[in-house]
Amino acid sequence: MGISRSAWLLVFALHPFLSAALPAPSPPGIPSGSAAKSELAGLTVAAQGSQTGYDRDLFPHWITISGKCNTRETILKRDGTNVVTDDACASTSGTWVSPYDGGTWTAASDVDIDHVVPLSNAWKSGASKWTTDARQAFANDLTNPQLLAVTDNVNQSKGDKGPEDWKPPLKLYYCTYASMWVRVKSVYKLTITADEKAALTDMLATC
Repeated sequence: MGISRSAWLLVFALHPFLSAALPAPSPPGIPSGSAAKSELAGLTVAAQGSQTGYDRDLFPHWITISGKCNTRETILKRDGTNVVTDDACASTSGTWVSPYDGGTWTAASDVDIDHVVPLSNAWKSGASKWTTDARQAFANDLTNPQLLAVTDNVNQSKGDKGPEDWKPPLKLYYCTYASMWVRVKSVYKLTITADEKAALTDMLATC
């Protein structure tokens, strides 16, 4: 399922800034490559909807998950190694490996929490018709592979782009990334464009 440990060890060996002792984060619910291909075949292909009316505030995110811990802090703890938090649940130390680019970080401020399927993309592929509660659930989903701790500037370069316009810098992560994208779109019954499907098909061919 997704990128293997042996493949990650190869990445670590080739990347001067990584340590082989640190595993890459693995969100829950990532399907196998074959399952992702089947789910992709079941998605509805349609032209992307309008951006009109979109606002990130329509997807309430970083809500309280437990105690003083919000979604961001929950993912930082899930995806990091030896993460220490203060009384407010803010991460004060730890180590994070960004699977998109292989970067390793020891300051939480260098790490963003990526929505694998961006909120804007979701809006244009069906979420504009959802209730606010449904959009909140999507933006804070801890059950499906929709949230991932990654290098901040890599996340910013991705922005709200789909796989037809942006792919992870690490080609070894194509299979996992495409599988996560397909699973999220399948679970939430979101549409995909023809170009999006072609890009996902190409990435899943690397599985």
